[in-house]
Amino acid sequence: MFSSSRQFIFPRKLFHHRYFGLSRTKMEKERKVYKVVLTGGPCGGKTTGQAHVRTFFENLGYKVYMVPETATHLLSGGVKFPELSEEEAYTFQVNLLKTMLQTEDTFFTLAETCKKKCLIICDRGAMDATAYLPEGKWDAMRQQYGFDNVDLRDKRYDQVIHMQSAAIGADEFYNGSQGNATRSESCAFAVKVDNMTKQAWVGHPYFDIIDNSTDFEAKIKRMITAITDRLGIDIGDRLAKNSVKRKFLIYEVPDENVFPPFEDFEVKHDYLVSSSGGTKARLRKRGQKGIYTYMHTVCHPEITKQAITIRTPITSKQYQILLAQREPTRYQVVKTRRCFVWNDQYFQMDIYREPDNDRCKDLVLLETYTTLKGNDLKLPEFLKISKEVTADKDYSMFNLSKI
Repeated sequence: MFSSSRQFIFPRKLFHHRYFGLSRTKMEKERKVYKVVLTGGPCGGKTTGQAHVRTFFENLGYKVYMVPETATHLLSGGVKFPELSEEEAYTFQVNLLKTMLQTEDTFFTLAETCKKKCLIICDRGAMDATAYLPEGKWDAMRQQYGFDNVDLRDKRYDQVIHMQSAAIGADEFYNGSQGNATRSESCAFAVKVDNMTKQAWVGHPYFDIIDNSTDFEAKIKRMITAITDRLGIDIGDRLAKNSVKRKFLIYEVPDENVFPPFEDFEVKHDYLVSSSGGTKARLRKRGQKGIYTYMHTVCHPEITKQAITIRTPITSKQYQILLAQREPTRYQVVKTRRCFVWNDQYFQMDIYREPDNDRCKDLVLLETYTTLKGNDLKLPEFLKISKEVTADKDYSMFNLSKI
């Protein structure tokens, strides 16, 4: 539950722990609705992870539903556990679980009628409630209300991903509130909750633990890979550790009917006024058919020899507030981003619409992440490619936005 996607370097451990193997069957590849629980201890990257998973799968043509965390919603109403009696706390947990199941069922029903393949991301799942109950209370609750471990743990969700708390092995980056005003947990308590939450899901046939053995960016990539592996989606080397973004100049866009199946998104970028020398901050608004997601990105090149980038998902209201800090010497960059897969390689093609200056007029750039170098990377045959501009700063968005 990190509040931002900080690309920090965590202490390296010997292994990435994963329960059970992930099979790739024809049935999984054809699955129309896939339900994933993102769980874990405080400050594990769950919130940021949801935003990255959503963007990644929307680019692949999925409809993505995000079920909000029920506990945060209820606790924001003024509930404070230290003020509750034992009986009140128990009743609250019962109603929390009932509310969670009803909320999830609403999204599950929507997904079943959707014409697209659907990914449902649940911010915590039914078994998370057991981590916050005193010993013996879960068994009592099951007997009283007819809850069943197999139904709630093993049958309800297709996959469970546990994002390990930064308090375990990366405590220097632990933030007990995670930007969440309803939560404040000590490092020791976070470790306890992480372990209890982890134990609550033991037994699910597809349970992945994403630990802190890598930096945060790699942690997010490992999380996404765990889902694509289970679904049997071949994403090539896009999420490989040593993959890099390669960029190509397109001098003519062909008719839409020559493309493989694609998804188009409207993307707007605005650079913000930065107080620190060398720091770059920008906003991104991205969406389809009037539904948008928002991201705040800050790059600090002066912190280390390599740039440290912080990407934070934000709300529409936060976006509008930050937009007031727009850098007056920069244009807003507007483009249509076309996402498609060709020859088992994932591509994004940006068709620039604004600013209408000499640098951006009729500009079209093709991007992909890959470990392949030179001509080993096969490019779409239906595109007219002028040249590679990967290292050409003239085609950086920062330069293209100059007034």
